[in-house]
Amino acid sequence: MPYEIYLKKNEEKRIIAGHSWVYANEVSRIENKDKNGSLATVFSYDGRYIGKGYINHASKILVRIFIRNNENDDEALYLDRIKAANDYRLKLGYTDCYRMVFAEADNLPALIIDRYGDVLVMQCLSLGIDQRKEIICKCLVKLFSPKGIYERSDVAVRKKEGLPEIKQVLYGEVPDYCEVSENTIKMLVDVKNGQKTGYFLDQKENRLAARKYCRGEVLDCFCNSGGFSLNAATVADKVTACDISELALKNVNDNAKLNSFKNITTLCGDVFEVLRNFRKEKRLFDTVILDPPAFCKTADEVKDAYRGYKDINISAMKIVKSGGFLITCSCSHHMTTALFEKMLIDAARESGRTVRSVEIKTQAPDHPSLLCAEETQYLKFFVLQII
Repeated sequence: MPYEIYLKKNEEKRIIAGHSWVYANEVSRIENKDKNGSLATVFSYDGRYIGKGYINHASKILVRIFIRNNENDDEALYLDRIKAANDYRLKLGYTDCYRMVFAEADNLPALIIDRYGDVLVMQCLSLGIDQRKEIICKCLVKLFSPKGIYERSDVAVRKKEGLPEIKQVLYGEVPDYCEVSENTIKMLVDVKNGQKTGYFLDQKENRLAARKYCRGEVLDCFCNSGGFSLNAATVADKVTACDISELALKNVNDNAKLNSFKNITTLCGDVFEVLRNFRKEKRLFDTVILDPPAFCKTADEVKDAYRGYKDINISAMKIVKSGGFLITCSCSHHMTTALFEKMLIDAARESGRTVRSVEIKTQAPDHPSLLCAEETQYLKFFVLQII
């Protein structure tokens, strides 16, 4: 018989408000028994029906609720949910390169689907979703007839679900690189070995917004495959793209060549060290861009992350010309907007520079967030002017 999960008293409030995660320590008792990864029904302490979701006894998140009525987790449900998610993006004007399904925000917890032209890239981040890859692929083929579907489930969070990291072709043919268009720029996306699912789609609009601050000489730190660098190159005199990864810098050079940009140079090195060296050399830039990977992935790491963010932001502020700009970001949801802003205030004070806030943005609209789930609101994008 299907699992029946009964919560402790008052633990249902967050979930009834729309949050999908049921933590193991919120559960009072479990009745019946089924296979791990099967559909479980969740009730309040007094027996009120709350919803259904996939169970995983190996995870601290015992159940991820995605059904609130009497629907079944069949092909029809996945077809409807995926189509609705894609229709939302089409309504916003996305056509070629976007996040098609954003997990909890699209009521498909632990499922990520990105579109790069006629190739779809999928991440399965929970046991229940992983067990249903075949039906999800079948739905994607029915809805979109893609050239290929590639799985990029090579993420550490799967270990918490008792799952191995994996990369594989799930359907059709998948090239090493997919050519897409972002803000009229051509980009080659390394879907098999690039960061995340191949590219950081959540910064697309922010990269376009950054152009107006990128006159003169620009330093793009943690440049990855060159999203900010290439957008900056449309208006800047010179762009230096810095990353510790040789593969990332190869992608930058390939993308620069694809767009016939002659004003981009690459620099391989640890950004912390590179910034310190520029300070010693008294090298100044008109604009510095900081888009680092998440410095904290758990709440326990926030203090160390705060110091790391402050360190690079102090260094960046010190090498911006008077009147120039610092564009600085964080993609960790544990580093809240309020905490990130406090860090910037501390960094400004310690840098000895006068700094004013010019623009604040968040993740792209194809990465919507749920007001009831703070985990889905994660990206901070600040434009600061250094006086």
